[in-house]
Amino acid sequence: MTTLMLVGATGLVGGAVLRQALADARVTRIVAPTRRELPPHPKLKNPLVDFEHLPADAAWWAVDGVICTLGTTIRKAGSQETFRRVDHDHSLALARLARQHGARAFALNSATGADPRSRFFYNRVKGEVEEAIRGVGFPSLTLVRPALIGGERGEFRPAEFMVMPLLRLVERLLPRRYRVVPHQRLATALLEAAITAPPGERIIESEAIV
Repeated sequence: MTTLMLVGATGLVGGAVLRQALADARVTRIVAPTRRELPPHPKLKNPLVDFEHLPADAAWWAVDGVICTLGTTIRKAGSQETFRRVDHDHSLALARLARQHGARAFALNSATGADPRSRFFYNRVKGEVEEAIRGVGFPSLTLVRPALIGGERGEFRPAEFMVMPLLRLVERLLPRRYRVVPHQRLATALLEAAITAPPGERIIESEAIV
């Protein structure tokens, strides 16, 4: 039986992970720190937090594994600096605190093309956070790198709104790595990684989950 922490539970992918985890008999407890309250559930602990000032000594950090789907867009964040603070700094701070309290597995929702040396800011930040979390020392680390994620979001993203219909039309002609990834399948990959906790580092590229 497994206790998990889910970070980013109010987002598209995080919400799918939460629904699957609550229905999974292998999961006994889910800790989902958020800024706004989630619907209650017997298996769910939902501490309300300020991600800029996390409570380092809270008892709820003690979990077996962590799933991190925390993320934003530069448009929503308002600047590259704020984007990096959410996607990199907050994710890394959560990873460090969970590991200090005994978490052994970490599954990160990253992105295709993640590379700390990329000339593209988005891919560079994703690569930098992967590299930083490697240094935290989880016995099991899974990096999932989806391409464009399919699903109905609670927020409007203009770039996805314009690109998604075109991708759907030509999807069968595209290499599997660049096809739209259903958010439910991405959620399943993250959840399985956190529960099974395979030893060492594993990278799951987009083509493995489309």
